[in-house]
Amino acid sequence: MLNVNPKMLPRLAELEADLLNRRARAEAEGWAGEIEGIDLTLSFLRAKRDETQRRDQRPPVHLGIPTPRPTP
Repeated sequence: MLNVNPKMLPRLAELEADLLNRRARAEAEGWAGEIEGIDLTLSFLRAKRDETQRRDQRPPVHLGIPTPRPTP
């Protein structure tokens, strides 16, 4: 699963705006199949955006530097 870098959130907003414009045109032209595809893409995009925003709010986990075990 790919994770979106939080720096790319403005780009996701641009993509969403473009998809909404394409959906409006598809509605005006009566392209039912295109509307369904755009709606599906919008739902995936919004889910990915929400997931990225949640991940960005969590603090990083520091696991430390591993050290070799002493030999017996």
